[in-house]
Amino acid sequence: MTDTGAVVADLPLIDAHCHPIAAGTPDPATFALAATEADVAPPAGHSALDGPAGLAIRRWCPPVLGLPAGAPIGDYLARRAELGAAEAGRRLLRAAGLSQLLVDTGLDGPELASPAELGTAAGAGVHEVVRLERVAERLAERGVSASGFAAAYRDALAAATVDAVAVKSVLAYRSGFSDEVAERPSPTKVRTAVGRWLAETARPDRAGRVRLDDPVLARFVLWCGIDRGLPVQIHTGFGDRDLRLAAADPALLQPFLAAAEPSGVPIVLLHCYPFHRRAGWLAQVFPHVSVDLGLTVGQVGARADAVIGEFAELTPFAKLLFSTDGYALPELFLVGAAQFRHSFGRLLGRWVADGVLPAGDAERVAGLVAADNARRLYGL
Repeated sequence: MTDTGAVVADLPLIDAHCHPIAAGTPDPATFALAATEADVAPPAGHSALDGPAGLAIRRWCPPVLGLPAGAPIGDYLARRAELGAAEAGRRLLRAAGLSQLLVDTGLDGPELASPAELGTAAGAGVHEVVRLERVAERLAERGVSASGFAAAYRDALAAATVDAVAVKSVLAYRSGFSDEVAERPSPTKVRTAVGRWLAETARPDRAGRVRLDDPVLARFVLWCGIDRGLPVQIHTGFGDRDLRLAAADPALLQPFLAAAEPSGVPIVLLHCYPFHRRAGWLAQVFPHVSVDLGLTVGQVGARADAVIGEFAELTPFAKLLFSTDGYALPELFLVGAAQFRHSFGRLLGRWVADGVLPAGDAERVAGLVAADNARRLYGL
């Protein structure tokens, strides 16, 4: 088990799905919320960090900033502020050992550092993942007619993805999954839906941005993503409370996955928890479907051994990908990477010790999940 753990510990990781980090130093309350999927402060006397995610931060991050593992969160945040956001972020990101980052650029704003700045801090190469819905929202912000939207969207998507390695759908947040996702909306339905959307002034979200939330248009942009031919990442499973969890079950995508199969376009199911076993089955039975561990590993903390094992119950090793889903806090990149190395190494070690996995295969399997699958799938 020790040798297997060392193999995983030394592997350079490709973070196959992440987001930009915050440009400044968050206050303690903002830090606590950013570390979890909560978006509202808990009752007085409680902390969002008093749980698995908070314990994982206290375990892996303080030593990188010169404190003992398990340091109280107040001491940690004081040390973080003392070093400054740039230096603390650089130390945390470098400690994650990430060689390449696939950055979803759908979350943007002056409060976030650029993907290039993230890559520089991490000492890693950066590749863009274009969010399908954001391309449509930018069109609406600039002004587009209902009759011209479909053609303008295809042109805008082609332009936005010239240097991208993948596209991403957040359909789970906008309308959820259903059998209808398998059906391409007709031009008439798209034109009618755009007219309705624009007439409602393309309702802004909580951050004040235009938000594409029409189910017909959400399906339209997803199919445009398939037509673009790049790998399509789809958010499934848990996230913040803006989504409907029951409608984010990847099993609900089965008709869509079948409909998209003839295209040959790779589809990557992100996050998946608590539906990760269903996602593993989808990856087993559909040749173009893979599963990404991002978000889940960092959030479940000490239970990551068990949860990664559940991902791997059915998912072929060549279809399981590491990522952090790090966002805003550089801590989430380090926690995701460190917890993956620790837990996946322990899991492989137990398999080798039990005779399930030949010792000679352990390094190969570790390399597939850590980086090789992402390198092949995204053409890195």
